[in-house]
Amino acid sequence: MVTTGSRAAEGTFSHRALFYRDEIGYVSSTVPFVLDGLDRGEPVVVAVPARRLRRLEDALGAAAEKVRLVDIEELGRNPGRIIPALHTFLDEHPSGPARVIGEPVWSGRAEEEYPACVQHEAMVNLAFVCRPATFMCPYDVDALGPGVVRDAEATHPLLMEADAGGDGARPSPRYSPELAYDRYNEPLSAPPEAFVVPFDVETLSKARRVATEFAARAGIEGDRLDDVALAVGEVCANSVRHGGGHGELAVWGNGDGVVCQVSDEGRLTDRLAGRRPVSKYRHGGRGLFLVNQVADLVRTHVAPDGLTTHIHVRR
Repeated sequence: MVTTGSRAAEGTFSHRALFYRDEIGYVSSTVPFVLDGLDRGEPVVVAVPARRLRRLEDALGAAAEKVRLVDIEELGRNPGRIIPALHTFLDEHPSGPARVIGEPVWSGRAEEEYPACVQHEAMVNLAFVCRPATFMCPYDVDALGPGVVRDAEATHPLLMEADAGGDGARPSPRYSPELAYDRYNEPLSAPPEAFVVPFDVETLSKARRVATEFAARAGIEGDRLDDVALAVGEVCANSVRHGGGHGELAVWGNGDGVVCQVSDEGRLTDRLAGRRPVSKYRHGGRGLFLVNQVADLVRTHVAPDGLTTHIHVRR
């Protein structure tokens, strides 16, 4: 269940957006949240942009040593990595409630990454509903704008204003994570200059080779070339197994790397596929998990006639 209180009661999950306007409000709301968790013996992870991370570390003083501090600009550049990382943190502390501060949307983030961020926030409610954890997600309302605020209201059951005093959390009147997720299920397409190759079970290796050769010409080298091969190979293999036995690969450069588009006749029925930690007890989803780990951004579009996946890999 999802609790409407300020703290996750035993066996419940709480997910709130924190709307702040300046650094003073940011610190005065997040630091007490962290310290209260530590006082209760709860493990705490803080995943925010580096500039905010340094400020919170200073404000927490010696208490910062008891907190897992994570640069979200590294971990969450691909939003598909965040949920598995948080699951791993919670699994490391299975005995009771935990606290999470996560800021997946920050000023200056690339526009093409934003739809995946909204879908991530919507899926947090599904991914952790049975975990005893309290999530706080800060949003810089002046820098991000009203559209982002509306999306946060749709993906968070609880809202709070910085410096509101007391608990300050209130139910969101616009809470509708399914609608928010679907709103950003946006059509994806390849530009006219993309190199396109069809594939099936007999030509999977050709598709992977085409992608890596194109990436090499675009300036991608070394381990990043291996990442392209792994990601494209896994998604194309899924097309063969689950997408009608065949698909189409399109590859193009985007200034700082390459984008690989895989289109097939499949359907993505499990929105959390690739967002669960790999386990020897769970079959399926391992390939998509690896794709999320090596790609800088993964986006999907589910249509009545098939599935399109974009894999972004930067130099």
